[in-house]
Amino acid sequence: MQLHFVRVQFTLPMEDIQFNFMVNIFASERLKEIYPRIKKFVEQELYPIEMELLHMPFNKAAIILQEKRVKAKQQGLWAPYLAEADGGLGLSMIEFAQLSELLATTPFGHYTLNCQAPDIGNIELMHKHASPVLKEKYLHPLMKGEIRSCFSMTEPGYAGSNPVSMGTTAILEGGEYIINGHKWFTTAADGARFAIVMANTNSNGSPYERASMIIVPTDTKGFHLKRNISVMGEAGEGYLSHGEIVYTNCRVPASNVIGNEGAGFLLAQERLGPGRIHHCMRWIGICERAFQLMCTRAINRDMGDGTNLAQKQTIQNWIAESRAEINAARYMVLHAAHKIDAEGSKAARNEISAIKFFVADILMKVLDRAIQTHGALGLTDDTLLSYWYRHERGARIYDGPDEVHKSSLARSILKEYGVKK
Repeated sequence: MQLHFVRVQFTLPMEDIQFNFMVNIFASERLKEIYPRIKKFVEQELYPIEMELLHMPFNKAAIILQEKRVKAKQQGLWAPYLAEADGGLGLSMIEFAQLSELLATTPFGHYTLNCQAPDIGNIELMHKHASPVLKEKYLHPLMKGEIRSCFSMTEPGYAGSNPVSMGTTAILEGGEYIINGHKWFTTAADGARFAIVMANTNSNGSPYERASMIIVPTDTKGFHLKRNISVMGEAGEGYLSHGEIVYTNCRVPASNVIGNEGAGFLLAQERLGPGRIHHCMRWIGICERAFQLMCTRAINRDMGDGTNLAQKQTIQNWIAESRAEINAARYMVLHAAHKIDAEGSKAARNEISAIKFFVADILMKVLDRAIQTHGALGLTDDTLLSYWYRHERGARIYDGPDEVHKSSLARSILKEYGVKK
């Protein structure tokens, strides 16, 4: 395949980008060895083609990205979060978090190394809780990057901020679950081989013990991908999409349940803890790239009177505030990752809630400042900024809206002061 890449105006030449997100107090010797290798790969293989890929339908871009995925495997960079026995690099949460930030500086970094959501969360979940049969059939091909998956939980008829409230049911009958329900914002459902579906298997149980997680192959009769939802004017396709799915009498073996029946809520909470670290470090990487674009624009934009934007106090304030906020966010997330590694997700629940709303807010602030600094150019698809603004505005909504995380954190803190509710 012959590719003709275009030079994109108004961006810093790729050879001038000097991203290095390792923090010495959190950087292990293993990370110091791996980090430069992945940095080189991202800079040489992805930065030069990212804008052309963004202007292609994803299914066409995926052909090119598959070549990059093969190269990443050949260079021993595949799935850094997986154990070495599973084909990865065996990094801890805090080690991978710093690589995740680096990968996020391009829209295709995580996908190329098989670290993308929702697959990474599904892999971690199934690795701990799926049966040997499910691992062989679904997990192992997923870890190798041979297939993709999706996670089907949110429903249009129920508030996503209340994870125990859902209408999808899975009725056990003759050794099979019969699944009926309506889901949406099932990321990457288009082209996925299977979905992990949250469904009520015991409507009479405790609200926290009603739901189960069940694997449903997407070629199952009654699985209907109704549409890819248009988000701010872009429906997308393949991995870069959010699906609306109707389940109508989908029959799957009872053995497709992950973990125990009724454990869906607990498994979802376990999945979300590390998942929020992944999201937050990805958002910080996006912030760093947007910050670089903002600074470059500021020094290059001639105001016509012998000055440039970088000499304007408002722009200087934005640059100073963004630098301080990104640094603060990074240390908060790495501290949370360190606590998860040391004590587990449950012990770090306050830190996880704090980073979720704090980093999501900073992400939108930095992106907005970068867009404003670019003026009309910032609204176009000639830079990465409009793409990220469309796709990342949801950061303050998905995986629990900001307001829920703030309320949860406040209640947890107030318990220490004797407040019971």
